[in-house]
Amino acid sequence: MSIRQEGTANYEYVTARVRSRRASLFDADDYRKLVRMGPSEIARFMEETEYEREMNALGSRFSGVDLVEYALNRNLAKHFEDLLDWADGKLYDYVARYLRKFDAWNVKTVMRGLYSDASKSEVEDDLIRAGEFTDEFLARLVDASSIEEAVELLDGTMFGKPLAAAYEVYEEEGVLVPLENATDRAFYAHLLDDLPSEPNRAEELYVQFLRAEIDFRNLRNALRLARSGAEVEPSEYYIEGGRLFSESDVRQLASNPDELVARVRESPYGDDLERALDELDDAQGLIGFEHALDAALLEYSDKLSNRYPLSVCPVLAYVLAKEREVENIRAIARGREAGLSTEEIEEELVIQ
Repeated sequence: MSIRQEGTANYEYVTARVRSRRASLFDADDYRKLVRMGPSEIARFMEETEYEREMNALGSRFSGVDLVEYALNRNLAKHFEDLLDWADGKLYDYVARYLRKFDAWNVKTVMRGLYSDASKSEVEDDLIRAGEFTDEFLARLVDASSIEEAVELLDGTMFGKPLAAAYEVYEEEGVLVPLENATDRAFYAHLLDDLPSEPNRAEELYVQFLRAEIDFRNLRNALRLARSGAEVEPSEYYIEGGRLFSESDVRQLASNPDELVARVRESPYGDDLERALDELDDAQGLIGFEHALDAALLEYSDKLSNRYPLSVCPVLAYVLAKEREVENIRAIARGREAGLSTEEIEEELVIQ
């Protein structure tokens, strides 16, 4: 994937293709059927959906949950490669930048695998090949014998300098948090790099979408810290670029959950997050809130898409929705394999 800015952004063409793809995503009825199936039944169900090509191509090598996992990842990569094939001009740039979230995912997956001494096959199973990194580069990362070697391999990428600095902290503390935070920060910082100081309408919408995602991420991190009671410096988790919190806000509000929730209710996201905040008030833990927060981000992205149909918003909203579909199907397949009840699995799903 490379930045391609030649030509005019073809919003009308790409958003029309995206609307067609959105129509094929699984709905609540599909999920209700899936949670009552066993792993082999889930595989057969998916063979009759738009995952048919991947299921058939991989069916001779894998079965059950493994087949579902590999088909999901391959299908996800194919759909996002299609977005890049369709897009021209600035729209390509916006989509390419956003899809590097999967490079960040893969970096963290490799780091976690090395930290936990997972096998190479286990790490490879969790990679999502939808970002800029080539298969050859990902293979080199997976073959790294240590976290230090992986960090060295990433030198020259957008993650290189932040990870090099975070590695020194990792050596002192022995936990992955500094490396994971550095990866996330590098990704979000890159999203907002080199944008004009006086953006046009297309650029304003791109920034508005991304700032919302950053705000939601900062909110999630702040509430995790507030509920955990851990003595952690909140600013270590702060991601710049949002509009809801400053770094000092996060430091102050992370120690006062009630004030944090009140601040969000009064914010521009208050209406969109009302259900998530009610869920937080009712829940004993954060899981229900975080799922509601994910649903709220999907809902907010759709709201922007409907408000500005010929823009980058419907395209990025589709990326979020497709990613969520894959995560839901994966949660169902893994839950059924683990023998979880229907109710337990349904609690893991995010459905708008």
